[in-house]
Amino acid sequence: MEISYSFVAIRKAPCSFPRVLRPVFSLSSTHESVSVRIATSQALQNETLRVLEWSSICRQLSTFTSTSMGFDVAQKANVRFGRTREESQKLLDQTTAAEAVVSIQLDFSGIEDVSGILNSASSGKLLTIAELCSVRRTLKAARELFEKLQALAVGGHSSDRFMPLLAILQNCDFLVELERKIEFCIDCNYSIILDRASEDLELIRLEKKRNMEELDSLLKEVSFKIYQARGIDRPLITKRRSRMCVAVRATHKNLVSDGILLSASNSGATYFMEPKNAVDLNNMEVRLSNSEKAEEIAILGMLSTEISESEIHIRYLLDRILELDLALARAAYARWMSGVCPCFSAKGYEGLNSSITDNTLSVDIDAIQNPLLLSYSLTSSSDNALSYSANVGQFDKRDNVIVSEGFLGSVTDFPIPIDIKIKRQTRVVVISGPNTGGKTASIKTLGLASLMAKAGMYLPAKNQPKLPWFDLVLADIGDHQSLEQNLSTFSGHISRLCKILEVSSDESLVLIDEIGSGTDPSEGVALSTSILQYLKNCVNLAIVTTHYADLTRIKDSDSSFENAAVEFSLETLKPTYKILWGNTGNSNALTIAEAIGFDPAIIERAKKWMVNLTPETQDERKGLLFKSLIEERDKLEAQRQKAASLHAEISALYKEIQEEAKDLDKREQALMALETRRAQQETAAIKSKIETVVQEFEEQLKIAGTNQLSSLIKKAESAIASICEACSPTNDSRLNVANANSYTPQLGEQVFVTGLGNKLATVVEASDGEETILVQYGKIKVRVKKSSVKALPNSEKKAAASTLPYSKRQCRVDRVENPLVVQMEVKMEIPMVLLCRLRRIQSTYVVCE
Repeated sequence: MEISYSFVAIRKAPCSFPRVLRPVFSLSSTHESVSVRIATSQALQNETLRVLEWSSICRQLSTFTSTSMGFDVAQKANVRFGRTREESQKLLDQTTAAEAVVSIQLDFSGIEDVSGILNSASSGKLLTIAELCSVRRTLKAARELFEKLQALAVGGHSSDRFMPLLAILQNCDFLVELERKIEFCIDCNYSIILDRASEDLELIRLEKKRNMEELDSLLKEVSFKIYQARGIDRPLITKRRSRMCVAVRATHKNLVSDGILLSASNSGATYFMEPKNAVDLNNMEVRLSNSEKAEEIAILGMLSTEISESEIHIRYLLDRILELDLALARAAYARWMSGVCPCFSAKGYEGLNSSITDNTLSVDIDAIQNPLLLSYSLTSSSDNALSYSANVGQFDKRDNVIVSEGFLGSVTDFPIPIDIKIKRQTRVVVISGPNTGGKTASIKTLGLASLMAKAGMYLPAKNQPKLPWFDLVLADIGDHQSLEQNLSTFSGHISRLCKILEVSSDESLVLIDEIGSGTDPSEGVALSTSILQYLKNCVNLAIVTTHYADLTRIKDSDSSFENAAVEFSLETLKPTYKILWGNTGNSNALTIAEAIGFDPAIIERAKKWMVNLTPETQDERKGLLFKSLIEERDKLEAQRQKAASLHAEISALYKEIQEEAKDLDKREQALMALETRRAQQETAAIKSKIETVVQEFEEQLKIAGTNQLSSLIKKAESAIASICEACSPTNDSRLNVANANSYTPQLGEQVFVTGLGNKLATVVEASDGEETILVQYGKIKVRVKKSSVKALPNSEKKAAASTLPYSKRQCRVDRVENPLVVQMEVKMEIPMVLLCRLRRIQSTYVVCE
């Protein structure tokens, strides 16, 4: 036999080991091998979904769907996963876009699952009027959905936000012509075919109407004559054997001469007879009815054929509607559980055997809660609990979405959130700790989080969770004992691990609970170590739980391994259900057994055996070390919280100072401009008053005698002097330069601080024996020298009275430093000029006299 060699693999080589040439005797045997591995992979994935209870997540999602198609898909756990990283990211983008429209409540009420109708049409069956109307309503509702999304995109501030949803229906053929043709031919409100459906149908119905009117007139005439002849109690026209006839008593049948007896009543007292003159009209009615029915069947057949020909387009449209419905359902589900959008971390480093010291995290999830336990918690805490019934008629999906918005932010403290932090170079994580500590729940939470992110669902966590994209999530959790297959617990466990190793790839996540259990501990440790070493080179990430302390020591010699422990409180003797990354946990079996209520004698005997098996000093050392680590962690956490609080307070204070110092120059210029305008207004007012005094003096001078001249001058001078006195600057209008040694600000006094840019501050602490004082500016308290403090212009303190006399140089300095002093002196120049003018008038008057 001729032997050929070929590579055998499902996808790219899953391990870093070189692929082996295997003998292949025929092409068909290769295909069989690939088919078997694909079937094995599918079976393992299905089993993983079962043990992780993925169907429960999907049932939760189904309550937020708006169509029967979406509800059925979610109930059957057929929610689509992204086959690639890009597809999963696309699903997440759709969920994010759906968040913006989930509160708008898009109308899916017209969407129906017409798959069965399409099957009937494609098989050549004649569709009924109701089925055709279902197709029309679905096409119309789908088109209106697309138009609504387009309107939202155009009317919104950012059209890109809705693009992932628009893209779902972008390339769909809404078959508008087919929708309009069905609407043109059929009145779906009355479920009848309209006359305009075809010209022949319209002519037939017109002729049928005319013939019926003639037949009805004839029968009414005959029936009335029978009634007049007392052949019947009241005129009666009816149909028997598809022919129109009249009723007559059996005793008066001769009133209908040459009539045809069609039927009689049960008692035989009444005959139903067709008059001779109505025979031809009835024959015409039957022929026209048959023609009408044949034409209607032709119209229904024509529409059924068009639907059959458009089957591909309609099915594609249904798939896109389903995709849109599930995207909106994911967004509503995310809002209900206060979920956040995850992101996919970069693919693991290439070359698994290379030396890498990268400390970045490939899995970085803060405070994630198990979605199943969270759902039970939210459901039990709400009066409007979610329904898990598979009966669509028993719950209104759209109303349920509206009710669910009331649950926003209702995430409780149960289940206890956990942090998952795994470095990029880590390939295997070994979790140890007590049985009741939550090891299994933790790896299930990570498995569900990976599946949810892969399906485009948000996670019940905080911040932005980051995790890799996994092509396969494979789990070995639970007891696989099978009497039917003659498998023990260990055999079932190993059989499943063998299949996992066979189908896993370098993009897979493997979750193993209690690895190597169910057999001799020494052999279990040896086998588990070998399996973990193999997984290190073959998968993206493997997380295992164990009670074998030897497995936690692999990390000491291999940086691809990492340890984690579930926390156990030695004070309360209860687990805290938190994971301590990088730590090794004790099983605490005896402590847990004692807490449960075991016989104390049994516990004491077990402790004696522990002393013989483990050195006492080592046991104490481990316990003390663990306790000290917990105390140190709590201390660091308290310091972190205190530092965070202090940082927040400083940041707020810094922000306040920035706001107060903002645009300081502009504010100063604006203040100066305002004071200048006020000074100009006051100057104009003073000038106007003095002008008035001078004018009055000139008017009185014209009529006054010589003996009145002196009194008028004194009166005018007095008026001008009073005006000058009212507007003259005082010593307190200047910022006096005080003697630093003699001026001591008082507690509560407001002063100018030169060190703060001449800002106004309040004295909060002052004493005579110190060179510095404590002032407060806003929320800032600062200690400054007394020499850098100036009193207010209007201060009434004694220090203000001890100001030095101004020299010319000092005046010039004041003019530069304080523009208001210059403005006040300008005001005084005006009355002086006017006073000189008054003196000139007086001199002129004396000369004239």
